[in-house]
Amino acid sequence: MRVVLLGPPGAGKGTQAQIIAGRMSVPAISTGDIFRANVSGRTELGRQAKAYMDAGDLVPDEITVAMVTDRLAEPDAKAGFLLDGFPRTIAQAEQLRDSLAELGHQLDRCLELVVDEDELVRRLSGRRMLVDGEWVQRDDDKPETVRHRLEVYREQTAPLSGFYRQAGLLSQIDAIGEIDEVTDRALTALGFTDDGAAGAPAAS
Repeated sequence: MRVVLLGPPGAGKGTQAQIIAGRMSVPAISTGDIFRANVSGRTELGRQAKAYMDAGDLVPDEITVAMVTDRLAEPDAKAGFLLDGFPRTIAQAEQLRDSLAELGHQLDRCLELVVDEDELVRRLSGRRMLVDGEWVQRDDDKPETVRHRLEVYREQTAPLSGFYRQAGLLSQIDAIGEIDEVTDRALTALGFTDDGAAGAPAAS
C-alpha cells in the first residue's frame, strides 16, 4: 500500500508514521531523511540541494521530487511506503503522481490527521528542551511563531486535502487522543484489520 500522511505541525505525523508503517510492513519515508541521506552521501542530487541550502534558498521542487522518486524506487519501497512530509504543495503532489506513474505505481491513499488549531498551539507551545540543566522553550515553539507556522501550512499544504479528495484518495481521522487510539483510527481508515490484512480503505 502506498500512502501519503498529511497533517499540520503538532498533529503527531512523525510518531504515527513510524507506528503505522511498522504495522503495514512498509518503510516510513520522510523528506528530512531523504535530504540528509543525499547530502551526507554526496549524491549528485544531494550536491545540488546543498548548494541551494547553503545559500539560504529553498530547494527547487524538481530536485526534491527527484530525490523522493529515487528513494521510492529502492527495493524496500516496491511493495509500498508511507510518505511523511511530502508532498507539501499541489505542484509537488502532481509531480509525485507523475513520477509514480513512471515507476508503474500510484498512490492508494492520503491519510490526513485532523487536529483543532488551539490544540496544536497548546501542544507545540508546551514543548520544552533541556539546556544546561534548565527546561527552555524553543523560539519556533512560541505561540506567535506556532500560529505563523500553522498559517503557512494552511496556505501551502492544506489545499492538498481538496486535491486528494477530488482524486478519491482522502481519508481524514481525528488525531486527538492517546497514541494507540489514533493509530487504531488510522489503520481502520486505511482498511487494515487487526491481523494486519489490508481491506478496503475508508473514504472521507
